[in-house]
Amino acid sequence: MIAEIIVDVLNSNIDKIYDYKIPDKISLKKGIRVIVPFGKRILEGFVIDIKETSHLSDDKLKSVIGQIDDSPLILPEMLSLMHFMVKRYNIKYVDALRLFIPSELRTDKIKPLKKTLCTLNEKIDLLQYELTLRKNSFRQHQLLAYLKENKCENQTMLNQNFTTGAVNKFKKDKVILIQEIEIQRTPLEMTRLELEIEHTPEQRRAIETIEKYINKNSESKNLHNSEIKGFEKDCENITNNFDKTENKTFLLHGVTGSGKTEVYLSLIEKVLKLGKTAIMLVPEISLTPQMLGTFKSRLGANVAVLHSGLSSGERFDEWRRILFGEASVVIGARSAIFAPLKNIGIIVIDEEHETSYNSESNPRYKTHEIACFRMRFNNCPLVLGSATPSLKSYYSATQGKITLLEMPVRTNKKEMPEIQIVDMMSELRAGNGSFFSVQLVNDLNECIKKKQQALLFLNRRGFTSFMRCRGCGYVAKCTDCDISLVYHKAEDKLKCHYCGKRYKALTVCPECKSGHIRQGAVGTQKIVDEFKRLFPDVKVFRMDNDTTRNKNAHQKILTDFSKHRPAVLVGTQMIAKGHDFDAVSLVGIIDADIGLYQTDYQGTEKTFQLITQVSGRAGRRDGGGEIVLQTFSPAHYVYKFAANYNYKGFYDKEINIRQVSNFPPFSTIVRILITHEKEELVRQVTQNLFKKIKPITEKFFGDFYYCEPMKSPHMRIKNKYRYQILMRLTKIREHDIIKDIYEAVNLFKNSKASVFVEIDPSNLS
Repeated sequence: MIAEIIVDVLNSNIDKIYDYKIPDKISLKKGIRVIVPFGKRILEGFVIDIKETSHLSDDKLKSVIGQIDDSPLILPEMLSLMHFMVKRYNIKYVDALRLFIPSELRTDKIKPLKKTLCTLNEKIDLLQYELTLRKNSFRQHQLLAYLKENKCENQTMLNQNFTTGAVNKFKKDKVILIQEIEIQRTPLEMTRLELEIEHTPEQRRAIETIEKYINKNSESKNLHNSEIKGFEKDCENITNNFDKTENKTFLLHGVTGSGKTEVYLSLIEKVLKLGKTAIMLVPEISLTPQMLGTFKSRLGANVAVLHSGLSSGERFDEWRRILFGEASVVIGARSAIFAPLKNIGIIVIDEEHETSYNSESNPRYKTHEIACFRMRFNNCPLVLGSATPSLKSYYSATQGKITLLEMPVRTNKKEMPEIQIVDMMSELRAGNGSFFSVQLVNDLNECIKKKQQALLFLNRRGFTSFMRCRGCGYVAKCTDCDISLVYHKAEDKLKCHYCGKRYKALTVCPECKSGHIRQGAVGTQKIVDEFKRLFPDVKVFRMDNDTTRNKNAHQKILTDFSKHRPAVLVGTQMIAKGHDFDAVSLVGIIDADIGLYQTDYQGTEKTFQLITQVSGRAGRRDGGGEIVLQTFSPAHYVYKFAANYNYKGFYDKEINIRQVSNFPPFSTIVRILITHEKEELVRQVTQNLFKKIKPITEKFFGDFYYCEPMKSPHMRIKNKYRYQILMRLTKIREHDIIKDIYEAVNLFKNSKASVFVEIDPSNLS
């Protein structure tokens, strides 16, 4: 028999499928890791298939040395997914395979945590045994007395309290029996009890609609080997027809507080009763503890969690629980879509509009597309939930490609909080140079008097966005990234938010020696300082990337905030989505314009989404809520629609602009990014690659709206120069064009520069 193997090495030249003979003494299965000879080296590899014969002659084949795993770690479904990802994203086989196994397991750095238990041997005559102990052996007598009361105990505890010598003697005399058990490193969770609630008509309608599909396919199981082969051959069709989901995809468009989580829970309970499993994705790590607590209160220990905030041991244990079928529901961020679940009954992507679901580092992939693949493989529904769906998803729903379910009313029947738009230009003209408007200060006073809570939202961390010399205009930039440095007052340092490098804060301009240093736009740190100046006696918390680096920091901040009234939470987009705050009655949006005038065509869409999401945190319980939205562009159409929570009005306006200008979803953006430490090399590779792209534009004349090479907006990051070839294609022959683009890019695999392709990137900078 022959094993098809991918060796575990990150090298494009050897990222191929190799045939190896399987020795008679070894019984291999697909998905097992093995040790194989490769040239003069001994390497690990992944068995991706087993067949009877090879196209190579027997004398050219080497044999597998041995197997690492007793049973497969990679499911047949994930091997099919590997083939799909390689074709769809032009990534290496090994890059895809490494997504499916925790690095801790792959590198053998983490082992199962085990505990040794000592159990009293009931067959021993303890009275008789006690007579054999010497009278001055106090520890041995104490140990025996303890064991009579406590029949079973951790050996470590016994060693510490009664000496290792006493324990070893009891073991030798078989007075105690040794048992080794595995201990689960369970992630810390937020305890939260959910009351039984009566579903609203909108919730019932959504649940019943999706349940019809679940019931219809209740008998479907994982594909057999013969069916998998056919499924893999159909990968090209899946790639070419992603929107043809046969009504398996449901877009749950519900306002904030409309009870989308309850819909998810009810549907997951349904599939569990049918003996199936479920994946529940959330966009932010900070949402996972809250969601985990909610789900565990309903579903018990059947729930596992996967995200990058777990310790290595916790991630290792949770993944093995899922693989061995000890958990049937997986909650987590983007990477949880690769959870090794079998027989999936439903996949849910909450806050589906979030760009964090797109991987922007190697390997690049789109979570929605991976979810779509797993949905088809398991013949299960995919539920996309959001108060502000992406234009792409909502457009698919309006075209009948996916099923739209609307939930326009909050479960408590309360109105959405009123949004007050404050013109900050008028504030300046009136002499208020503060970044807190008079309206916001007055509303904060009222909120504090009533002993309620407030959120202050600013999507920019740090103290100020840059430091500039007033004399000569010098701006402090990172030497490795050519990006303006952000001032962090707490550490009195300038930081690069791209590579993390730190510098001394400016007191004197290094160019003209002037001491007149101006600070740029404010960040969350400065908001906290200003709030403390205005309200020194009120508890204030800050939640951004700087305050949440430590393990469980998100949960600690949220828990501490919930215990104080009055209190204020200052934060970035981390505080904008998913959280259910009982006492928040006021939300202040400090600078709504931050993302509005970026070069990204999605700037207006992202601004509308953030405003709506953060506004939804207020007034979810008693007392109602109010939003103060501060802007220097009050006449912009995005604020008119956001102030009225008019998603459909905004959608109609924005989709018309996209259609007229031929931007997604009416086209596909392709970016080829070229990076290297030497700018001249990057420029040369870009020019040569563009020469290969030009014939493609001629071949598909009329299907290219745009195709140009250029420097990236952020031209240098982490000491690597960045050039790009940016293209905009029609939808008609998109997949044929991308296939040719991949072939052109692959010609440069051996160049020193890094070259890769992004499809509809969420960040064009």
